[in-house]
Amino acid sequence: MFIDLPLEKLQIYRPDRKEPKDFDQFWEQTLAEARQFPLDARFEPVDYGLKVVDTFDVTYSGFGGQPIKGWLVLPRSASGPLPCIVDYVGYGGGRSIPIDRLLWSCAGYAHLVMDTRGQGSTWSTGDTPDPEPEDSNPHHPGYMTKGILDPKTYYYRRVFTDAVRAVEAARTFDRVDAEKVVIMGGSQGGGITLAVSGLVPDLSAAMADVPFLCHYRVATEITDAYPYQEIVRYCQIHRDKVETVFDTLSYFDGVNFAARANCPALFSVGLMDEVCPPRTVFAAYNHYAGEKDIRVWSYNHHEGGGVAQDVEKMKFLTRVLG
Repeated sequence: MFIDLPLEKLQIYRPDRKEPKDFDQFWEQTLAEARQFPLDARFEPVDYGLKVVDTFDVTYSGFGGQPIKGWLVLPRSASGPLPCIVDYVGYGGGRSIPIDRLLWSCAGYAHLVMDTRGQGSTWSTGDTPDPEPEDSNPHHPGYMTKGILDPKTYYYRRVFTDAVRAVEAARTFDRVDAEKVVIMGGSQGGGITLAVSGLVPDLSAAMADVPFLCHYRVATEITDAYPYQEIVRYCQIHRDKVETVFDTLSYFDGVNFAARANCPALFSVGLMDEVCPPRTVFAAYNHYAGEKDIRVWSYNHHEGGGVAQDVEKMKFLTRVLG
């Protein structure tokens, strides 16, 4: 069933943003600290028996100089630097293996998939640990409440920093056109995409499918689905920490990042999505400061448009990249 506001109300849903006064300072300092460590991006050729693409095992320095893994896949026959799509993975998943990541290289792009630290044991494998000891306070199982009592220790501070550094790593590869970098992801990957769109000023485009990590407080009030329920369960037990929790989350809200973005963006939303309710997606979309468009999939859940959305993204990239 349709679980949220009617579409005509969603299209104008633009709630007030709760933004910390030091939001920009917090992220400028966070990225400056990460950049004190050499990026040290390495691209090691690997052979998975794929005849028409070249595949590289990627390692670079993310938050705290910690090593982050990824894959870079690009068409073997291409001449000259290619536009690059940097891809962020959905909640619980990891980078998997390159055989799972062939669409965008087949379309003629370089495609860098970032492994998500600490994840990769739910629906696809990952290879990047999250060694940070600062988030040792009790948390609900999962990632949503790790280190949540302080924005400096919150899990997604590390992930969003890794994601910015992934763009920087992609730009160092000699077969990538550093001036044509696109970011992309679905669900958690869509939320990470919005964060990077607000933190990196010179991207070519962003594609955020059914984005997670947006409009947190309202999300916890209108859906019983996980992963937002991790926050609810934490607040049920830590009753005295509710305001602290949402103060922290305001530093990581896709709505606040969207308001700082300037590159062209394509969103998608499923009107029957219980995981990322439509209101949370439209809150980010309607605050997005750059050129934007959205594909609405009326009778779909968290899968959104699936391969039909991939077709829309192909058309979008042809338009914005030329």
